[in-house]
Amino acid sequence: MSVRQAIQDVTDRIAARSRDSRRDYLNRIESAREAGVNRTVLSCGNLAHAFAACTPTEKAQLAGGKSLNLGIVTSYNDMLSAHQPYQFYPDIIKQAVRDMGHTAQVAGGVPAMCDGVTQGQPGMDLSLFSRDVIAMATAISLSHNMFDAAVYLGICDKIVPGLLIGALTFGHLPAVFVPAGPMPSGLPNDEKSKIRQLYMEGKVGRAELLEAESKSYHSAGTCTFYGTANSNQMLMEIMGLHLPGASFVNPGTPLRDALTKEASVRALSLSAQGNNYTPVGHVIDEKAIVNGLVGLHATGGSTNHTMHLIAIAAAAGLQVTWDDMSDLSDATPLLARVYPNGVADVNHFHAAGGMGFLIQELLESGHLHEDVKTVWGNGLSNYSVEAKLIDEKLAFEPAPKESALPKVLAKVSAPFQETGGLKLLSGNLGRSVIKVSAVKPEHRVIEAPARVFHGQEGLQAAFKAGELTGDMIAVVRFSGPKALGMPELHKLTPALGVMQDRGFKVALLTDGRMSGASGKVPAAIHMTPEAINGGPIAKIRDGDMIRLDANAGTLTFLGDEKELLARTPAVEDLTSQHFGMGRELFAGFRAMVGVADKGASVFQ
Repeated sequence: MSVRQAIQDVTDRIAARSRDSRRDYLNRIESAREAGVNRTVLSCGNLAHAFAACTPTEKAQLAGGKSLNLGIVTSYNDMLSAHQPYQFYPDIIKQAVRDMGHTAQVAGGVPAMCDGVTQGQPGMDLSLFSRDVIAMATAISLSHNMFDAAVYLGICDKIVPGLLIGALTFGHLPAVFVPAGPMPSGLPNDEKSKIRQLYMEGKVGRAELLEAESKSYHSAGTCTFYGTANSNQMLMEIMGLHLPGASFVNPGTPLRDALTKEASVRALSLSAQGNNYTPVGHVIDEKAIVNGLVGLHATGGSTNHTMHLIAIAAAAGLQVTWDDMSDLSDATPLLARVYPNGVADVNHFHAAGGMGFLIQELLESGHLHEDVKTVWGNGLSNYSVEAKLIDEKLAFEPAPKESALPKVLAKVSAPFQETGGLKLLSGNLGRSVIKVSAVKPEHRVIEAPARVFHGQEGLQAAFKAGELTGDMIAVVRFSGPKALGMPELHKLTPALGVMQDRGFKVALLTDGRMSGASGKVPAAIHMTPEAINGGPIAKIRDGDMIRLDANAGTLTFLGDEKELLARTPAVEDLTSQHFGMGRELFAGFRAMVGVADKGASVFQ
């Protein structure tokens, strides 16, 4: 299968730009492979500490050095619905490995916070930084050098990117990512959003709002809308780190358990001690990254990945830019309509044909690289399948040739739009990204006066006071990574949605985040340079005319540009927001963090 020239061109320039850094990375992981798993040369004291809690049989296996040892890195906690199912995974994994004559140990745990819980709260300021904490915690988990391969238990927003960044620092080890799946469908997401807007208008009370939220988020598993968590699962599968068809199988089902067992067995089969050595550092190359980006565009996935995929690529020695992403978006059709880009949820997407159908369509049309390494073997066509239980055994059958729900999952020959769901915006205000897949065409070009706020609380207060009564581009600044840690600003969505429904032309411009749950209101997010660095966003004043054109990919101050740039940038005392809820511990992260279009990482 030949890939389209536009896709190949982006792949080639990533490879050329990354030639030296990728070579250095591959040399490092090759040196680590040659050094091998060192438990056989650990001192007796080292080894005794490492297997002190094991059974006598396991101690004998680990001491002998001939059996393999699988590391488990888990993000289990029982507060997050998506991660609660992981409570029992280590036992399932250990038994599957034990049946092969090998051992498995929980190498360590990583923190897992929920943006849904911290939304609009002080704890949200730690959210983006938690990705890099998770990466470091993953490295600590594997630093005992006891493992021949590892499985990674993670689902949600920053957890999977953090786990993968950490895994890539141990790129000589095979890595299989093990999902837990989405919760069954509850209250439809569009109905939940209507209740949120009614609450903002004072038409329903807190009791009605809580009832709606509880019916939407109601059981174990990921939230069912297509935000960052479910975008993560799509990415892990299309980049070859999941088992085929594993992403969207509900928790607590026999098929889910069968996939978990097989993932454990598969991970050890890829170790350097066998004939099928497949380290994660070889799986994640420029072709895998491009495949992930194409999948993101084709499904209208989370804008958070405009940062996460850059940081993930960097961990593998690859240099990816927003321009690469924009060019791939222009070359990729939109094939999925999952809320907020439609009314369906991920369970409907899965029932329509899911990842197997999506990958099959994109491969056959030349939008994906087939010639990649995956944890399931060479070639991405191995993922054009559905996972099923047949006679209580795990089996993989060819994906359907037709979508069961064409209004949810379309063919390349009849896409929902000819280009992808994400767009790069640039102009005299800097650079930002926008998710356009959920924005109706008539709302994609907004020219309106600026209304400036230093934080989302100011906008909410102005809305509740009835002050927002006309067209506007809301500028919410001092919310970038260096200022606050780049919190999500979803608390703004209901208010802006109400204004749009009232007939006003409205958009958002911010150096903060709005992520994969961003909806019908056009939002230019991740603005860089951010306000605290004196970027043009810090020079905007109330009443300045701004034009956001998502079709052309431009974001422009319409006045005298020289006068704008000559203005003294606004400042804001953020001291009070750097303390409390643990935020004081992250002063070093705020000082070190890079800019959004470089991944907003503390490692660069």
